[in-house]
Amino acid sequence: MRSFLKPLLTIAAMALGMTAVVPMPAWALVELNVNKGNVEPLPIAITDFQGGDALGAQISQIVTADLKRSGLFAPIDKSAFIEKIANPDATPRFDDWKVINAQALVTGSVSKEADGRIRAQYRLWDTFAGQQMAGEQFFANDANQRRVAHIIADAIYERLTGEKGYFDTRVVFIDESGAKNARKKRLAIMDQDGANIRYLSDGRSIVLTPRFSPNRQEITYMSYESGQPRVYLLQIETGQRELVSNFPGMTFAPRFSPDGQKVIMSLLRDDGNSNIFAMDLRSRSTTRLTNSTAIDTSPSYSPDGSKVVFTSDRGGRAQIYVMGADGSGQTRISFGDGVYSTPVWSPRGDLIAFTKQSGGEFQIGVMKTDGSGERILSSGFQQEGPTWAPNGRVLMFFRDSNGGPKLVSVDLTGRNEQPIPTANFASDPAWSPLLE
Repeated sequence: MRSFLKPLLTIAAMALGMTAVVPMPAWALVELNVNKGNVEPLPIAITDFQGGDALGAQISQIVTADLKRSGLFAPIDKSAFIEKIANPDATPRFDDWKVINAQALVTGSVSKEADGRIRAQYRLWDTFAGQQMAGEQFFANDANQRRVAHIIADAIYERLTGEKGYFDTRVVFIDESGAKNARKKRLAIMDQDGANIRYLSDGRSIVLTPRFSPNRQEITYMSYESGQPRVYLLQIETGQRELVSNFPGMTFAPRFSPDGQKVIMSLLRDDGNSNIFAMDLRSRSTTRLTNSTAIDTSPSYSPDGSKVVFTSDRGGRAQIYVMGADGSGQTRISFGDGVYSTPVWSPRGDLIAFTKQSGGEFQIGVMKTDGSGERILSSGFQQEGPTWAPNGRVLMFFRDSNGGPKLVSVDLTGRNEQPIPTANFASDPAWSPLLE
């Protein structure tokens, strides 16, 4: 069961069973093995949800777009459908769907409750096994219709892949508008597919590097409003804001610890060196984690909070290092050609994403946590700033294109690259955890 962000709405989910008894086939239900190197997209038919006027078709379209964008599913064009679903609760004519090679089928309905809420329900069918695989219903208010669709897409993704989806999430980023030499930069937040953009700052001061708290209600970011870069905390829903601390010198590259109790950041001293500090948000006490004469920056915690990855030029050029969360055992893990920056630990704990500048290109890549198995997923003229989807299967970053930056996503194969639509130029994305 999921509950949406209070007090915006409440949602309930329950399994939908079938009253008819369907014989269990001898073969296994359809599934996708996402751990294989090359995954052929699964043909899936997603019918328009019945009822709700245009809302049913809209929910179907959002579910379709989410699954298609993942690169793991190949939604079948509705013009190829033979059976026209009139009752989404009835057992489909499976032969009609097998003819068009729909290995999975989604049916559903939308209706208005007496209290004004929307009820949306779906059923997922295995057409070749001839049985229902999943079914749930959800309740929401009008303002959260799109979230219902994302939640349904997540449920289908999880049932067919065995892994959590990432569609019911948000992205905070820097919205950039205006002339290139006078660019207005605002904090903005949107759904992961680019819908429902909302601005969190007015653009009077330059803002950079927003990052989500694990509690999903708070972000940390850097602002130049005082003339010096300072790290702030912002409550997304209330707009309440506070200065993390008024350190001497410049603070930048803030990130939360996995438990949300600390912020880790870089602090630039007058001597031109920067070191990494962690601040306890309750006591406001700080702990210095590095003490070098180099530039140590871009820290990111491992998902269990025991380690930190960061970049340092202590070896002559910026490379990736890993240390304990207390600063112990600082070890270089990258040894490739080029300059490394913006390392981010995967929420799965198995990989570290990074930006690499090599051979006149900017590259987005991943490596194992010991530095082995480096793979480049995307190369371009100027691109940087990877952020992980909460399931650790997809990255988002920004790329300079046609005069300004735009957001792009890519999966771990490197073959499924997708533009993320935004009204203006956009940079510095940060992906939220799954919403609740």
